Amino acid sequence: MDFFELIKIRRSIRDYEDRDVPLQVIKDVINDSIKAPNAGNMQLWRFVIVNNREWVKKCSDASKKAILEGIEKDPNSPMKGYAGTLKNKDFNVFHNAPAVVYIVGTAKSATITADCSLLTAYFMLAAAARGLGTCWIAQGAEIVDLELRGVLGIPEDYKIVAPIALGYPKTIPSMPARKEPKILKIIS
Repeated sequence: MDFFELIKIRRSIRDYEDRDVPLQVIKDVINDSIKAPNAGNMQLWRFVIVNNREWVKKCSDASKKAILEGIEKDPNSPMKGYAGTLKNKDFNVFHNAPAVVYIVGTAKSATITADCSLLTAYFMLAAAARGLGTCWIAQGAEIVDLELRGVLGIPEDYKIVAPIALGYPKTIPSMPARKEPKILKIIS
């Protein structure tokens, strides 16, 4: 697929077909994504694949619980506007995607957020090239329950950088309008 076509079809998908994503396809997307640039070629990113709808829901519920507890502790939390939606037991932060891939890395690395973010862009493009849809779900990163993190294989000293919902999109929405880039200065 032509790159310029690919960046047009890579959209945030929030409505998925009732169709599982084969594990090998997910691994292929990951193998393409690790070609992303990263500081010192250290490749400190790690992956957790949740390819089971029951477990996707458990992860969603854990994230919702942690966010709501954070709102209770801090009534001025920027997440306060989501409280009503998060209290809905049927709301799934991953939009009922059949799979979630957590892109994680050691919190000790000063560049882990940038490295994993670059990799995530590659991941989303590699998924789109295979007819898959993705959505980076920031709310899905709120897994603080140590027991669940243990089951997911995420060490305590690791940071969840990008929880990515993954599945076959029912439709691909059109790209929202983009503003003209604001170039602060050109020095030629």
